[in-house]
Amino acid sequence: MSSDHGHADEGSELSETELRVRALESLLTEKGLVDRATLDEIVDLYENQIGPRNGARVVARAWSDPDYLQRLRDDASAAIAELGFGGYQGEDMVALENTPEVHNMVVCTLCSCYPWPVLGLPPLWYKSAPYRSRVVVEPRAVLEEFGVTLPDETEIRVWDSTAELRYLVLPMRPDGTEGWSEEELTAIVTRDSMIGVGLVSATPGDAPR
Repeated sequence: MSSDHGHADEGSELSETELRVRALESLLTEKGLVDRATLDEIVDLYENQIGPRNGARVVARAWSDPDYLQRLRDDASAAIAELGFGGYQGEDMVALENTPEVHNMVVCTLCSCYPWPVLGLPPLWYKSAPYRSRVVVEPRAVLEEFGVTLPDETEIRVWDSTAELRYLVLPMRPDGTEGWSEEELTAIVTRDSMIGVGLVSATPGDAPR
């Protein structure tokens, strides 16, 4: 169930949700209720200008600055706002810190609540019924489908996002990144790791020059 495999609503054919969205967009555009160019600008903003990079900067700062990490633990909304990120869909945030003992995963079982100002647009699989239903009953199996196999002794906690509260998973910093700059750390943080369905790794090619 990774971002590049697994769901009936993914692939070359449009999913039921995508078809509904496109039909609604066409209807609203034809009636002159929305402007397609404005919609394209909004999508571009969240997909390319915000994307998951804001969240990656938060993670990199937390890895680099112990004082910031503590502020993130104490009040994630305020700590994230320090970096200039917040607003609609990201007003109330909680940071979930992964450790060797505990691995956190995020889902929205009812719909697709997601921290847009921090992670951008939610991936299709995050909104899919299979992910939303399975992750709460068999999280370890879902993780394995994303390519993540955790030790049996690692506790997996699944957190249900709501319209009032959203989560950012703080992945574990990979070994071998000591001395890296925040910019270099930001580059290796993935969206999936901040949802809890991926791990962050450092490869030799990622090392600072």
